[in-house]
This record gives sequence, structure tokens and C-alpha cells, in this order.
Amino acid sequence: MSAALDLIKKLPAALNADGAAGTNATIQFNTSKPAYVTIANGSASVTEGTAANSDVTITMEDDDFVALMKGELNGMTAFMTGKLQLDGDMMLAQRMTSFFDASKLG
Repeated sequence: MSAALDLIKKLPAALNADGAAGTNATIQFNTSKPAYVTIANGSASVTEGTAANSDVTITMEDDDFVALMKGELNGMTAFMTGKLQLDGDMMLAQRMTSFFDASKLG
């Protein structure tokens, strides 16, 4: 099991319903074990593997992803230094931090 996948599986429980209100999106996480989160109608679900269609794809090393989601790594810094690759809806990726409560991911 990868640390990144463990964290991804915690995302539905850390969903901030207010932050994700009105959002219907699929976010693909390409870490050592790919998985995607589907946000719809105020809830989120995780599926291991690769989504047929994702709104945004985030590719990162596991350690960097865990640091990003826990607020220890700044997303813009990670992107500018090449630790974070984005494909798709960049605005959605920027809003992602408001979708999940980092304090619930520890």
C-alpha cells in the first residue's frame, strides 16, 4: 500500500461540503498507485485506477503528494519546481484545497 493511496482513500471523509458545493468533478491522482476522486452532489468517492474521463490530472511523487495535501508543501511552489504536473482544468486544481479539510487527513 502506498502512503499517497492511503491519503487519497481518506479524502471522502475529509470533504468540506461547503467548499465543494456545486462542484461535480473527477480528479485523477497519478501517484505510485493511481486513483481518482469523484465529487458530486456534496459527496466524494474514491476509485483505484485511471478514470475514463477526468477534469484534471495531478501527477506527483507519493511523498510530495502527501506533503501537499497536509499543507506542508505549497501547491504553486510544487508546480513551479516541477514536483507537481497538472493536465486539464487548472482552476479546479487551484480550488482543490477548499474541497478537503487537511486537518482530517492526519
